[in-house]
Amino acid sequence: MPTDDFGLPSESWRWPEHTWRGRIDAVRAGRRLVPDRWPGGARVAVALSFDSDHETIPLRDGETSPGRLAQGEYGARAGAPRILDLLARYGVPATFFMPAVSALVHPEEARAYTRDGHELAVHGWIHERNTLLGREDEKELTARALETLTTLTGRRPVGIRTPSWDFSDSTLDIMLELGFAYDSSLMADDEPYEIVSEGRPTGLVEIPVDWIRDDAPYFTMDRYGSVRPHSRPRDVREIWTDEFDAAYRDGGVFQLTLHPHVIGHRSRLVALRELLDHIAAHPGVWYATHAQLADVARGVLHGRTAAGSAADTPEHTP
Repeated sequence: MPTDDFGLPSESWRWPEHTWRGRIDAVRAGRRLVPDRWPGGARVAVALSFDSDHETIPLRDGETSPGRLAQGEYGARAGAPRILDLLARYGVPATFFMPAVSALVHPEEARAYTRDGHELAVHGWIHERNTLLGREDEKELTARALETLTTLTGRRPVGIRTPSWDFSDSTLDIMLELGFAYDSSLMADDEPYEIVSEGRPTGLVEIPVDWIRDDAPYFTMDRYGSVRPHSRPRDVREIWTDEFDAAYRDGGVFQLTLHPHVIGHRSRLVALRELLDHIAAHPGVWYATHAQLADVARGVLHGRTAAGSAADTPEHTP
C-alpha cells in the first residue's frame, strides 16, 4: 500500500479521523471582521490590489528567454504607469503586492507606489512557490523580501500575499514571527476574518481573495500550453460589477486582484475604467488600501467600532 511522507496511507479515505481533522484545523477562518458601518458611514469597502509580478513569473521557473521576460516587462513599462494614472484620475488608493526581485529590477516603480499614496506589500522574493519550500528557506526569502521593500521605500510593509495564494505548513508561523498585520492569500470568506490555527485565534487578519475577482484566469496566455484567453474584457467587467453590487447590498467588502502585465493592456483597462465608473455612481463607498481595511477589521476584533481606527478617514467618492 503506498504511503505519504508522514507514513500514512496516500489514500485519504484510509486516514484516521485525527489526521484529516488535524489538517483541516491547521488554518481556519475565525470571526468575520466587518463593522456595522465602514469609515465615514460608508456602506461598502472597496479594496483594489495589483500584483506587480513583472519578470518574476518566468524567472521563478528558470525561464530566461527574451520573449517570456518581455511579457513581464510589459507590466512595468506600460501597465503600471497606466494603472497609476487611472488611479490618480479617480483618486483611488490601492495596494501593490510586489516580489522583491521585481522591486529591485524596477526600484523607481516601487517608490512611485508609496509616493503616490498607495500601499506596497510583500509578495515573496522571486514569486517562489512557497508551498514547495522548507521552513528555513521560506522564512529566509520572506524576511529578505520584507527587508528589501523596506530599504527601497523607507517604509516597512505590514501586509503579505503569498506568491502561491496558499500556505505551507510553516507559512502562518513565519508571518506571525515576522510581525505581519494581515495576509491576503486565502479564500474562506468574502469578508475579512481572523485566522485561527488549531482552534486558537492568531490575531492575524485575513483579507480574502478569489479567482473570480482576479484578472489572470480570464486573460492569461501560454503559447506552448493549453492556457488561452477565453473572456472578453467587458464580460469580465460584468462579473466584477455583479460582485461589487452584491457587496454593496451586503454592506461588505469588494476586493479585486489585478496584474499590471495582464490588466494593463488597453482594451482591458477600458473594462477597469468602466468598473470604476460604476462604483463611483454609488453613494457611500469607502476606498481603502488593504492595510487600512485590516486596521478596521482589527478594530472589530478588539471590540472597537470603525471610528476607533481608520474611521477618521472620510468617506471617499471620486
